[in-house]
Amino acid sequence: MEAGEFGVCRLAVVPVRVDPRDTAEQVTQLLFGDHYEVLESSPDAKWIRIRIYSDQCEGWLDAKQHHVISKEYFDQINQTDYKITTDAASTVLYKKSPLTIVMGSIVPISNSELFKIEEQFAFNGESKGLGQRRDVDYLKSIAKKYLSSPGQWGGKSPFGIDSAGFVQMVFKITGYQLQRTIKQQSLQGKKLKPEEEIRPGDLAFFAEKGSNVNHVGIILDDEKIIHVYGQVRIDKFTEEGILNPETKIYTHLLHSVRRVIS
Repeated sequence: MEAGEFGVCRLAVVPVRVDPRDTAEQVTQLLFGDHYEVLESSPDAKWIRIRIYSDQCEGWLDAKQHHVISKEYFDQINQTDYKITTDAASTVLYKKSPLTIVMGSIVPISNSELFKIEEQFAFNGESKGLGQRRDVDYLKSIAKKYLSSPGQWGGKSPFGIDSAGFVQMVFKITGYQLQRTIKQQSLQGKKLKPEEEIRPGDLAFFAEKGSNVNHVGIILDDEKIIHVYGQVRIDKFTEEGILNPETKIYTHLLHSVRRVIS
């Protein structure tokens, strides 16, 4: 494994870590179909540092979970509007064996016949075109599919997800590409002025007084917000922040609101 190689995830959910060791912090995850570039290999060749194509996030991947593809196939993935799955879990037939994959996975099936696919797949679950942009009502329906998903640092799946990963995946399935971290997301889209009306689908960012943004959620109807706090949940949203309806305590203080879908 050398710098300049390319790969694609052919497992359901794979951790990407901050350092080349099993006990290192998980910074993000690869879902089935995510493709990446190899930047370097660890001295013992047991780990590779990768850059994920979709959001340019970097981290260390266990070399045993690396699936090599050619530069031509890597470029083909970049140019083809493949399908993104919309079921919490579904099954793909890969190399004649069934494999369970999670919502937000990319399956190399498209309406285009311009490209030759290197691998053979079969999939008949719910999906949509990766590049097809949908409206705010669709975004809200996807967000609610993650309800009760447990919070997990660096997670991107319905079985473990963090606040930035949740927002990124919901928008990705809807057809909009966001970056991986809260800080990066807080610079995307249009920042709303205090006098502008907040609408469903807007992103609300939160911070402790005098500190940087540390939380994000998606605005719903009727002063509600969906976000990750222990789990994906819906809480009350006010001009002050997120109010836990059970404890009547503000868990997060509002910093700013941004609009990605006009």
